[in-house]
Formats: sequence, structure tokens, C-alpha cells
Amino acid sequence: MNAKPLERWAPWLLLVALVALWQLVCTVFDVSEFVFPSPARIWNQFWEFKTIIAGHAWRTFWVTMAGFGIAIVVGVLLGFMLGSSRLAYAAVYPLMTGFNALPKAAFVPILVVWFGIGVGPAVLTAFLISFFPIMVNIATGLATLEPELEDVLRVLGARRWDVLMKVGLPRSMPYFYGSLKVAITLAFVGTTVSEMTAANEGIGYLLISAGSAMQMGLAFAGLLVVGVMAMAMYELFAVIEKRTTAWAHRGSQGH
Repeated sequence: MNAKPLERWAPWLLLVALVALWQLVCTVFDVSEFVFPSPARIWNQFWEFKTIIAGHAWRTFWVTMAGFGIAIVVGVLLGFMLGSSRLAYAAVYPLMTGFNALPKAAFVPILVVWFGIGVGPAVLTAFLISFFPIMVNIATGLATLEPELEDVLRVLGARRWDVLMKVGLPRSMPYFYGSLKVAITLAFVGTTVSEMTAANEGIGYLLISAGSAMQMGLAFAGLLVVGVMAMAMYELFAVIEKRTTAWAHRGSQGH
């Protein structure tokens, strides 16, 4: 029996089961809507404030994509530099790892001082939190190129640059797309966190406003929108990955 249809529908079936259980718990135990809103309450609040939510969601989306775009450029360039040079890898990678360990939310007040409240801190926070996975995966894909393969190509007359561009980069594509799927979700986190403290628009700002007004259903609706946007971008990169790097996944494809 082909299990692929079941695998395709499994996430949706699990989601429906979780939502039904959530609604049941809230109804049976009469949970206050001001503490933990039910899915029905969240949907009602979403529909009631759909225009406001859409405006804030659009702001969060394009700010996130701006920061994510910068992260791709910087991550690929740094990853290529680290992966193509053992000296650069040894010198820079430990510093980048230490930088990545710093909580990015702590940068938001500093960014506000530098750029003021608004788009700047949100874009930069999205960038800071999402470029590291891209850099690491590109560097790993290039640095782990088999020495035997490189030796054979050198014997055939290939230069170091030829090896990197014609073999190393194509080999790094699965790593690259894997990093994009991780980084885009982190970028939405970075934008939302920044908007909660350094913006007057966006889903993060909506969460703070709804919380202070005790509109928990609206707050959860905002969280739901962020999750949907992140999942949509994740799936987009997954589709692009399958179409452009099918050769890397041929062993896992069913017949």
C-alpha cells in the first residue's frame, strides 16, 4: 500500500485533531476567554478584525522578507568565503558561533537608538537572527567536498575556483535550501520580537496592543497569522528545493 497519500494528509489530520481537542478542553472546563481563548473565539476575533490584522500582517511580511533577503546575500557570501578557505573557516567560524549565541532580542534597544522606532530595527533583527543558518550550511557544503574528488579534478586540470563553482556550489544547494527553510521561520520570529518593542505597526505591535486590552482571541489570531505566513514560505522553499535539487533526493523517492 502506498503511504504517500497518508503522509500528505497527516499534518492536516493532526491539526484538525489538535484544534478539536483544544475546543473540547475549553468548552468542558469552561476556560475563560480572557485567559486561554478557544479556537472558536480566535476565529471570531480574526473575522471581526480581519482588516486590521491584514494590514499588520502585510507590514510584518514585507519587513521580514527584506531582512531575509539581506540574510541570504550576507549568508551566501560569508558561507562561500568560509567554505572555500580553511584559514577563513578556522578564523571566522568560532566568532560567528559566539555571535549567534547572543540573544537577538537584546539587540533591539541598541538598534532603536541607532535607527529609531520603525522599520529599521525590525529588518535588522530579522537579518541578524536568520543569516547564520544560511552561512553555516553553505560553508559546510563547500568545506566537506570530498578530498578524493577534488584531487581527481585537479589532476584533470581544474583550478580551485573551477572546483568550487562547478562542483562545490551545486553540491551545496540541498544544504542551502535546507537553511532557507529554517532561516525564514527565524526571520518571522525576529521581526515579531522587534515589533513588540520598537514599532507602531506589525503583528508584534498587534500582540502587545491586544494583550493590554485583554483581547486574547485577537492576540492568538495574530500568532496564527504569523505561523501561517512562516509555513507558507517554508512550503514554497520546499517546492523549489524539490524542483531544482531532485537529484539529491532521488534515493528517498518512492516507486
